[in-house]
Amino acid sequence: MIINTDTAKKTAELLLQINAIKLNPKNPFTWASGWKSPIYCDNRITLSFPPIRNYIREEFAKFIEKEYGKPDVIAGVATGAIGIGMLVAEYMGLPFVYVRPEPKKHGRQNQVEGFLQSGQNVVVVEDLISTGKSSLQAVEALREAGAHVKGMVAIFSYGFNVAEENFKNANVSLHTLGNYENLLELAVNKQYITEAEQETLKEWRISPDTWSN
Repeated sequence: MIINTDTAKKTAELLLQINAIKLNPKNPFTWASGWKSPIYCDNRITLSFPPIRNYIREEFAKFIEKEYGKPDVIAGVATGAIGIGMLVAEYMGLPFVYVRPEPKKHGRQNQVEGFLQSGQNVVVVEDLISTGKSSLQAVEALREAGAHVKGMVAIFSYGFNVAEENFKNANVSLHTLGNYENLLELAVNKQYITEAEQETLKEWRISPDTWSN
């Protein structure tokens, strides 16, 4: 996983400012998976703040060109990354497609929506990485459609070991603007949380599936 520390700190500060990331160790959130979590992240909120969405768009574009050159297509993972993915594609002057979690049950039964030709180079845009499972399902769908996936960029990652293993096994490079370590460090420095709460958040990240027990 590729990360720039300065960018990670700035991204963390912006996400905390607009409550895209909420930290609440005393009253944990419940994820769709059933996990209890002291952190909740909804990066779709960034779309409502033009300066922040522009910052994310431009940081993504800068990294993509530097690391991969100019791809043929930008792909967003539905539904959370459709908005920001389209902004990146527009900024770079590139075609855009998005990938559904599974093929439609009717019509053409597409999983990849938009015009994509076999052999085209694609960079995937994602909003959030937890285990990486749904993100990598999108990569697999693109590969099955004949695309050459150069890599993935995401706004934030929880940094779970299982995600790192999943991306490694799928042979997909991942770059995130923000990460968990820099988020916690900044949250303590800016007094969003105490040092004791920081330790709780660190413990959760080690074993999120059993933490509430």
